[in-house]
Amino acid sequence: MFGSSKESEDTKKPATTTPSGTLNALVKGTVVEGSLKCESDIRVDGTIKGKLNCASKVIIGPTGAVEGEIRCQSAVIEGRFKGNLHVQELLSVRETAEVEGEIVTNKLLVQSGAKFNVSCKMETGMANGAVKHFDGKATNDAASAAEKIAGGKAEIRN
Repeated sequence: MFGSSKESEDTKKPATTTPSGTLNALVKGTVVEGSLKCESDIRVDGTIKGKLNCASKVIIGPTGAVEGEIRCQSAVIEGRFKGNLHVQELLSVRETAEVEGEIVTNKLLVQSGAKFNVSCKMETGMANGAVKHFDGKATNDAASAAEKIAGGKAEIRN
């Protein structure tokens, strides 16, 4: 009871490391205006107006909205995004998402039903020491997208 001070010493020590796999969260109803920087994953179910710089994954939930600029390792969008998005690896756009703006990413996955009105630039990898790029306007119309990719020749495969 009175003799042990070990317990009180342990509770006074501040946490000095952040465990890997931690998740930051902005809950529904929270609004952040300005710049935000984080090292671990972040889930946005509220609203961000400004810049978000994340060294890991950004998840915009179904009730989440971001207007501004995001720079991150990977991203999953289920809610709304408007602005400039720079994703180093995979950008996954779910069917409930509404995305508008300019995107730079390495890999892109857009599910059917998503509203995806963007200008997109993709690095597809290295070939003979040169970086290949694809620049195009994304539309919800698969035939017009095929025409742009195939150089004006739509091709349908079974």
